[in-house]
Amino acid sequence: MNVVKGQKQQYVTIKGTKDGLTLHLDDSCSFDELIIDLEDKLSLNQKRNEDVPIVPVKVKIGNRYLNQSQEEQIRSIIRNKKHLVVDVIDSNVITKQEALELKRKLEVISVAKVIRSGQVLKVDGDLMLVGDVNPGGTVIASGNIFILGSLRGIAHAGYSGNKDAIIAASIMKPTQLRISDIMNRAPDTNQNENNVMECAYIDRNETIVVDRLQQLTHLRPNLTRLEGGI
Repeated sequence: MNVVKGQKQQYVTIKGTKDGLTLHLDDSCSFDELIIDLEDKLSLNQKRNEDVPIVPVKVKIGNRYLNQSQEEQIRSIIRNKKHLVVDVIDSNVITKQEALELKRKLEVISVAKVIRSGQVLKVDGDLMLVGDVNPGGTVIASGNIFILGSLRGIAHAGYSGNKDAIIAASIMKPTQLRISDIMNRAPDTNQNENNVMECAYIDRNETIVVDRLQQLTHLRPNLTRLEGGI
């Protein structure tokens, strides 16, 4: 077997795109080895492109987690090259705290009770209420609201600014609907006497519309997070 002596392992790959440069950084080598190769590659790339204008750089670090100091070191190396500026550092890895926060936002909170007048139920994530919301009662969620019962009080979905959130109820007779920062009193056209489950959403005109639940398949195709099934 022939062995090439002195051949240096390549840890950084530079690819040009229409939007700038993309740096693919090896996630299996040591951080020190990565930094050395990054310096070398960027210095060589700069010599070849001394007269180019400012170029945005996207850094992909794969399955490597960078602490704040390491991330700043990479940013500093790139910034020191006169025509490069860091656009984003993209990692497949997140911290435990970030994972818990993401789980909290995506969580569906199931509650079985009747929300009576004067009561307020507020959750982070999606709310699945098995029960009624009586007049004077309020349900609030940062995500979607699904009510397996009658909505005769107030429902506020997407309170943190999510305008894609929806409100669905078996019987839609609200005194007030709110999605994100948009509010609507009880719709005059909503006469759901046949107990057909309905949903409320924000349309293209930034208005809350109440329609048949079946419309969600077309209006919010990404509403279902799980794919497949039996």
